[in-house]
Amino acid sequence: MKLLKSWKARILLFFAVVGPGFITANVDNDANGIYTYSAAGAQFGHLLLWTMIPITLALIVVQEISARMGAVTGKGLSDLIREEFGFRITFFMMLGILVINFGNVVGEFAGIAGSLELFGLSKYITVPVCAVIVWLIVVKGQYKSVEKVFLAASFFYVTYILAGFFARPAWMDALIATVKPPNLQAFRQQSYLYMVIGVVGTTIAPWMQFYLQSSIVEKGVTRRQYKASRIDVISGCIFTDIVAWFIIVACAATLYVHGYHDIADAKDAAQALRPLAGDYAYILFAVGLFNASLFAASILPLSTAYTVCEGLGFESGVGKRFSEAPVFYWLYTILIVAGAGVILVPNLPLVKIAILSQVVNGIAVPPVLIFMLILVNKKDLMGSYVNSRSYNVIAWITTVIMTILSLAWFWTLRHGSG
Repeated sequence: MKLLKSWKARILLFFAVVGPGFITANVDNDANGIYTYSAAGAQFGHLLLWTMIPITLALIVVQEISARMGAVTGKGLSDLIREEFGFRITFFMMLGILVINFGNVVGEFAGIAGSLELFGLSKYITVPVCAVIVWLIVVKGQYKSVEKVFLAASFFYVTYILAGFFARPAWMDALIATVKPPNLQAFRQQSYLYMVIGVVGTTIAPWMQFYLQSSIVEKGVTRRQYKASRIDVISGCIFTDIVAWFIIVACAATLYVHGYHDIADAKDAAQALRPLAGDYAYILFAVGLFNASLFAASILPLSTAYTVCEGLGFESGVGKRFSEAPVFYWLYTILIVAGAGVILVPNLPLVKIAILSQVVNGIAVPPVLIFMLILVNKKDLMGSYVNSRSYNVIAWITTVIMTILSLAWFWTLRHGSG
């Protein structure tokens, strides 16, 4: 009986703190993520599946560090960077995050437009309407109700797993490719390196660390609830990368195999799936893309507003009223209006812009990780919650590998490797 009560208490505690980790990880599979994973499968088949296991391990470690710092310090990441490294460094970092995230926001509205165009709806109607919906969800909602909307939306990513099954992939080849990296010759290709960096960038995006830590603080998670919060983070990371794996596999089984190697937009990807995997997979793809885009179009501007306002010392949080945090809400509003506005410009190469934004994410990962690792290993800041040796090793290896990949890609650009 005592054991039953103990487990009941643990389950209740988990559901009390669940949300930030699961939501943050799943926003990874946004429109930009779908473009990037789809392009990876269409262009290279199974050749990028090997990245999923190390990326998942790195994602768990990085996200757990963010959650732990939030629970122990009660402060957001940009807050800590300002306090420990000064305003000037923080200002330039916030500027970089703002520029990078704006590219991400544009991609989300491109996903909204593309998914609803599959049902014959014009982007000139759908994008403004969805922009208003996104704005109202956050500005007029309370934190708990907003979080429930986002958490419920996360489970729609199951549609991508179903779409993967309907695509009837070569399961054995996919599983072997997941544990066996390709020949080193592949890394000499500029396009392959570009896509590897993009896949990492869309999975371990810099904005995620800032958003997760702020969410943990706003939710009121403390050292006491930290262990349950850890489960939230780890389950979110595993789920999101399972979805990513299925997107790559589904596109490899349909687009790559049948010669559709170049995806101009999300509509191309969905239409390519329709005759090959049936109408059901096509509908699942479209519905999943719309959900992912609307979901992330709410979170990404929110993350940016949190990060910038915390870093520069302005009031922030969806629990506050507009009058209490005007800079926070105005920045959120401007990002939505500008991001939606860009999509209404005709003839933009939206998929190329979206994938490029994920590559920029990947290049920006090492500097963010360096700041995080310095902070999380400060005894006076974290006490007994500093990083373990294994966490430091994994995080530093991730930082070094991403730096090497970025430099290698720049080298291929300079020397014109294909």
